[in-house]
Amino acid sequence: MAGSNPARVTQGRAATLAACALVLNAFVWGVSWWPFRQLQGHGVHPLWATAFIFVFSLLCLLAVRPGAWRGFLQHPMLWLLLAASGLTNLGFNWAVTTGDVVRVVLLFYLMPAWVVLLAWPMLGEKPGAGSLLRLALALAGLVVVLKTPASPWPVPESLADWLAIMGGFTFALTNILLRQLNHTPGESRILAMFGGGALMATGTAAIGTGLGLMAAPPAPGVAWIGVTVLLSLAFLAGNLALQYGASRLRASTTSLIMLSEVVFASASSVLLGAGELSPRTLFGGGLILLAVLLATGSSQTD
Repeated sequence: MAGSNPARVTQGRAATLAACALVLNAFVWGVSWWPFRQLQGHGVHPLWATAFIFVFSLLCLLAVRPGAWRGFLQHPMLWLLLAASGLTNLGFNWAVTTGDVVRVVLLFYLMPAWVVLLAWPMLGEKPGAGSLLRLALALAGLVVVLKTPASPWPVPESLADWLAIMGGFTFALTNILLRQLNHTPGESRILAMFGGGALMATGTAAIGTGLGLMAAPPAPGVAWIGVTVLLSLAFLAGNLALQYGASRLRASTTSLIMLSEVVFASASSVLLGAGELSPRTLFGGGLILLAVLLATGSSQTD
């Protein structure tokens, strides 16, 4: 185009590519419930599936960056990031496999409420009026989603509810820890996140199997191993896309684009009969997402 600024055009294309990378990541996470349920149909519990996926990802990372573990010797807080990230993946993957996908994703996205509560003691960020408003909106949405005509109190009614809430809480903790540890080597942070998924899922699955609470993985078969490998590659691609996009766009833009995960999860689960969009869920989810949007907008001025 005549008179166009080449640098601005290049910058615009880079931003578009970064945004597309984030959408790819959101898509992978938003529809991941389906292959997890396929694996469950083959007799692979979601905890064992998570363990296989993250062990595969961890081995790939160590093959490329074998010295990434050294950061743990210099920065012990990375172990806390490992635990928080591991519990996030454990909770989310287990919840979307066994629960109503729409409900699980909305409860998981209570993150703004947990960030307000955790940022004060951990980052010294005393909540202001805007933070308290976001907290109130998110908690009001939680009450609406959880309160059913059959229950006198708005309490989680299933294991999937508890796992989704736990996963959202540890996801908020993970994001706060990433802010605290931004001075550490990037490869060590990625190792903590992959290692957390591998160690927490494997350990929990092994204990659950030993106690007879879940079945051991079935004998190797082409069908379920193929799905596991493809899902592992999808998570690897999604994580790389997240690293690429998040490092090139504003945090507020990244957060806004990542909300498309709710759209992907809701649309796919409703179409395939794994989720329900009741008026109560829509209203409560709207309050939760409004809190997320306000948190996204506030980050532009923080």
